[in-house]
Amino acid sequence: MNIKSNEKKENSAIELVIEVSAAEFDAAINKVYNKQKKNIMVPGFRKGKVPRKMVEKMYGEQVFFEDAVEEAYPAAYDAALKEAGIVPVAYPKLEIVEVSKDGFTFKALVTVQPEASVKEYKGLVVAKPEVKVTAADVKAEMKPYIDRASRLVSVDRKAKKGDVAVIDFEGFKDGVAFEGGKGENYSLELGSGTFVPGFEEQVIGMKAGEEKDLDITFPENYTADLAGAAVVFKVKVNEVKERQEPALDDEFAKDVSEFDTLDEFKKDLKEKLKARRQQQAERDYEAAVIDALLENLVCDVPEAMVDYRADKMVEEQAMRMQQNGLNFQDYLKYMGLSMDDVRAQAKTAADRAVRTALALDAVAKAEGIEVTQEELDAEVKRLAEQFNVTEEQVREVTNESDMKQDLGSKKALELVKSSAKKPAKKKEEAQAETTEAQGE
Repeated sequence: MNIKSNEKKENSAIELVIEVSAAEFDAAINKVYNKQKKNIMVPGFRKGKVPRKMVEKMYGEQVFFEDAVEEAYPAAYDAALKEAGIVPVAYPKLEIVEVSKDGFTFKALVTVQPEASVKEYKGLVVAKPEVKVTAADVKAEMKPYIDRASRLVSVDRKAKKGDVAVIDFEGFKDGVAFEGGKGENYSLELGSGTFVPGFEEQVIGMKAGEEKDLDITFPENYTADLAGAAVVFKVKVNEVKERQEPALDDEFAKDVSEFDTLDEFKKDLKEKLKARRQQQAERDYEAAVIDALLENLVCDVPEAMVDYRADKMVEEQAMRMQQNGLNFQDYLKYMGLSMDDVRAQAKTAADRAVRTALALDAVAKAEGIEVTQEELDAEVKRLAEQFNVTEEQVREVTNESDMKQDLGSKKALELVKSSAKKPAKKKEEAQAETTEAQGE
């Protein structure tokens, strides 16, 4: 392998012209021949025993060239990157320039990390979300427990929101019953949003024994055979039930929780809800800090870098689904999405992720942030404990350079967050707080 030229291009790209020698190319041709010879048949020779020279004589010396180029270029490309000290951040664009028995030449347009700087990163003005938990919030947290402890009692009145209507129903499209549109003695909680939009709203107000035709239009994003279709559901209400909630007392707390009193149960719900909201508030605050940081980023981000990150995100999503026993294509079909839709969503996230990484890397360089071996070892230990594996297993599946960069970015982000300032309070807000404090 020989690098014929190394030239900087626009958009953080470098064009390498790489030559593969005759000897290297011949070795690649030999590999291809040995892989394919078992399938080559020539009269007068046993299958798989045709000499390479005979095949080239019959079909031309270039018969193995295309596959041999595919065989040889990855190693040549990697060797060229190493020799030139280039670290790519995206897939290369490759172009074959010349191929002959004397070797081949190809161009590789390689995207590298662009120069990036941040105008301001200390003292960014970012509002921190305030975490509050009200009595109404706690009541809402209790609702699932209340629902489970409630009883459904038959009532002789018109159905209202929150009731359970026991119904028979059958759907018709153009006067013909459609598949999956029929049910008997189905318990439907009115207001739950279980059925197609418009269905539950029309059942509200019906009484036991009443029958009614419901005119419904399916949403455009419904299954293909019913998407946007106008149908009629014939509905009969067999029974109306109302939910009778339990008394909210100590006995209720004992029945639905590990606590002996209602106050203890409420306190636990409040603390857990507050902890969740604090975690979410911290995530929201971090996102807001990053937003402010990105406003100060000075960098021309290569499109190829974002495309590469988006592709990786889609691959990781598909892999996670496969690990959970789900087929990615089936998921897309169920959600009514195309691969282009998924990739467009991923590209938006990838653009932000790439710019965030560049900004934090710029901060780390500006501040001289370094990651020590002790910090790397501590991270390996943390991951091993988190996933219940050995430290050796963690090291086998992680790239130390990537881990070092990730830890450096985290340290840079903590620096930016710790130096951020709250927005100045408006005069009216400050006066209101003072008045409130004086009244306490």
